[in-house]
Amino acid sequence: MRGKFETDVIKTGAGDLAITFIGHGTLMFNFGGKVIHVDPVGQYADYGKLPKADLILLTHEHHDHLDPKAVELLRKPDTKMVVNEAGASQVPGAVVLKNGETKTVAGLKIEALPAYNLVHLRQPGVPFHPKGIGNGYLITFGDKKVYVAGDTENTPEMKALTGIDIAFLPMNLPYTMTPEMVADAARAVKPKVLYPYHFGSTDTTRLVDLLKDRPEIEVRIRKLQ
Repeated sequence: MRGKFETDVIKTGAGDLAITFIGHGTLMFNFGGKVIHVDPVGQYADYGKLPKADLILLTHEHHDHLDPKAVELLRKPDTKMVVNEAGASQVPGAVVLKNGETKTVAGLKIEALPAYNLVHLRQPGVPFHPKGIGNGYLITFGDKKVYVAGDTENTPEMKALTGIDIAFLPMNLPYTMTPEMVADAARAVKPKVLYPYHFGSTDTTRLVDLLKDRPEIEVRIRKLQ
């Protein structure tokens, strides 16, 4: 697995956090002996060969983020799952979090944050991601706060966040953000480490260039299939 996917290790006050970059919006965390999968989708990995999940976080119901077959491959009898309300029917037994709600699940503090479009529309008056439906997640690992933004633009709620250690911000058109939008969000949020993700064919060097005057924000580009 490690030969196929890149993994970073982040030190926390409660032990190492390993972050594995699988593809698109799909991630895997290992922390405190637990395996946390985010938006697992069978297109990006053979989930029969990856570690089973103690916790699965699902940002929203779109097929490139919520794959019921991948979820079933990862589930154990005691696997906990968190999903937005619109995706709940596809994931029986999951904890449903609405924007602004916080719960401790599998021993981790999980806060659901709004994820939505301000500018990019499917058709006039219809955003790709309407407000109030999708989630981003703020996860606390020891003394580190990790923000996985989901499918969103640089919303006021995002830009009001503080104390973020690691941020995963999406960067592909027309569904999420331009590099300029990600840079704008990063300047407001001020994460110590910024990972653009869900970036498709977007030129990631553009983001690096836009933030070259902000050395306190470490922009890390990782392979995401």
